[in-house]
Amino acid sequence: MVVPTYNEKENIQPFLAAVRGAVPAADVLVVDDNSPDGTGALAEQTAAELGQVKVLHRPGKQGLGSAYRNGFTVALDEGYDVIVSMDVDFSHDPTVIPSLLAAIEAGADAVIGSRYVPGGATADWPLHRRLLSRWGNRYTGVVLGLGVRDATSGFRAYRATAMRDIDPSSTTAEGYAFLTELVRRLVVKGHPVREVPIVFRDREFGTSKMSSRIIVESMLLVTRWGVSDIVHRRRPKPAK
Repeated sequence: MVVPTYNEKENIQPFLAAVRGAVPAADVLVVDDNSPDGTGALAEQTAAELGQVKVLHRPGKQGLGSAYRNGFTVALDEGYDVIVSMDVDFSHDPTVIPSLLAAIEAGADAVIGSRYVPGGATADWPLHRRLLSRWGNRYTGVVLGLGVRDATSGFRAYRATAMRDIDPSSTTAEGYAFLTELVRRLVVKGHPVREVPIVFRDREFGTSKMSSRIIVESMLLVTRWGVSDIVHRRRPKPAK
């Protein structure tokens, strides 16, 4: 499991304990961007208590995409078969992890914990945020032809062979556009992508990392990728 952190001191210890309870055999890599609030030190303390937890300390805040690129590279280099990504603020429920892993076992190369398939939902979100997220994902799916309803969800499981095939270290996007970039590469390469429903809950502690800059970057990149696909007559094969 690869989990990026930045200023998550209230969440990191209970999160790691919850993951251990949900998937006792999982190894966890915390990728911390030198959190000023001491998240990295708390993660180290919990790692010593729980075991099967490592902390990758980075020199400063470098972005979500960069954190995942580092974490995925470590996981691939260490020979894991399946890699899970998720947030540590409990917006992603650790008890759902076995459902993602079961979908991998059933044949998917990547599984997305989706807010926008039947059974999925966003709890406690104001109307404008729900509309923005739904519209953004619908726009992304149509423009890129992904056949995926929730391209920006960070709660995922990947088969390592598929991850190697799309080479996440060569991606360039940051923020939530990075998540879309991975899905696009998976679909273009013909890897089966599945979605399982999740209920996304707003964080109780800490501050959201979402910003208008991240949203604008994501929409601009999606538009650019879509235009490029049309110009080069390259269209992803929709996920089955």
